[in-house]
Amino acid sequence: MKRSWRRLAAEFPSDDILLITASPVIKAVVNFRQLQKIITEAGKEYIYEKLCLCAGAKPKLITEGNPFVLGIRDTDSAAEFQKCLAKAKRITIIGNGGIALELVYEVAGCEVIWAIKDRAIGNTFFDAGAAEFLIPKLSAKKPEPPIVCKRMKYTTAESETEERETAGAGKIGSALGPDWHEGLHLKGAKEMLSHKVHIETLCEVKKIYLREEFQQSQKVSLAFPRAEEDKNSETDIELWPVYVELTNGKIYGCDFIVSATGVVPNVHPFLDGNNFALGEDGGVKVDISMHSSLPDIYAAGDICSASWEPSPFWQQMRLWTQARQMGWYAAKCMAAEILGEPIDMDFCFELFAHVTKFFNYKVVLLGKYNAQGLGSDHELMLRVTKGQEYIKVVMQNGRMLGAVLIGETDLEETFENLILNQMDLSRYGENLLDPNIDIEDYFD
Repeated sequence: MKRSWRRLAAEFPSDDILLITASPVIKAVVNFRQLQKIITEAGKEYIYEKLCLCAGAKPKLITEGNPFVLGIRDTDSAAEFQKCLAKAKRITIIGNGGIALELVYEVAGCEVIWAIKDRAIGNTFFDAGAAEFLIPKLSAKKPEPPIVCKRMKYTTAESETEERETAGAGKIGSALGPDWHEGLHLKGAKEMLSHKVHIETLCEVKKIYLREEFQQSQKVSLAFPRAEEDKNSETDIELWPVYVELTNGKIYGCDFIVSATGVVPNVHPFLDGNNFALGEDGGVKVDISMHSSLPDIYAAGDICSASWEPSPFWQQMRLWTQARQMGWYAAKCMAAEILGEPIDMDFCFELFAHVTKFFNYKVVLLGKYNAQGLGSDHELMLRVTKGQEYIKVVMQNGRMLGAVLIGETDLEETFENLILNQMDLSRYGENLLDPNIDIEDYFD
């Protein structure tokens, strides 16, 4: 959102560019051609010529209104999580996406029960092979913290102290971006305990009990398994504030539950009185210029659903990288319409690319990295060096369509070019990933 604002401010230095953060929450958007205005919950009204909705998405909680179920989506909810974690001896994490992957690795000082509905971890990003490559990191000793990451950070509060004081007050903070856990003390009450994670696969939450409710049910909860392969867990004699019953029949007690089961577009504040066209995923439909179905209203980031015909190598995912790109591009589109100038589709929509870090490995996802939409008409090529790198490329008719790079492979730029250029690689066969061939130099 801030990138959209900065871009517009640069294009129109003499005009008023208004950035409304989540503090004065939007109550209504009035969109009549003669009168276009925003009304906040505080009763303030703002007239606009062009409006861009960048309200992001909300956590899809497994249950609403339970004080022991936390969702992590923004900076304030992350601060609240840190506060609760400091007193916790055991937590349960539900979900298998990016937030869950980061939490199970970063959290120390408490036991972690991790329940996922899939057969392997990280199903949103990886196949079973990549998951198998990552699993040993959960029991390995964590390396020394990296050198401080110098990345530009924008805040709406006058100071970080003031920003933290608003956490937990029901206000929505800034969306989580890269390195969101840097600077947070993600350590539980068991100071001497490092990683201790138990994974329950192929299951979901059946029911959540508060302590009194669980005692009345006369059901039995399980102690934390002594080893990951332990199939006969002992009965837990400790009393916990909350209990979670899984669909596989197991019950675990814990201090609190983290719901990391995805997000839904935050469209609700804008629907009353406005006939926005919505996508199948509930987001505001936008065209190739990030324009919604209503005049002079644009949308960008997690709140929107891309409704144009995408590039063969791009798909929308609700990630901070795409939100940033969409915000920047939406600002350019708004400026172009005001100035009456044409604008070309931004190059970032030619190829899906996401760079992040999981389990202390650099992770790069390119194009149709999980063969999305390709059916069975494709083949996979793999190169795995245990503890160092995992490389998977998706091929179709001799051409590269996607790739997963885990570790310091230095192949992202080469593979990006091969996907975009669609060079026929049939003659190279399995030699394409031969570790003895410097393909980065070969295709330079």
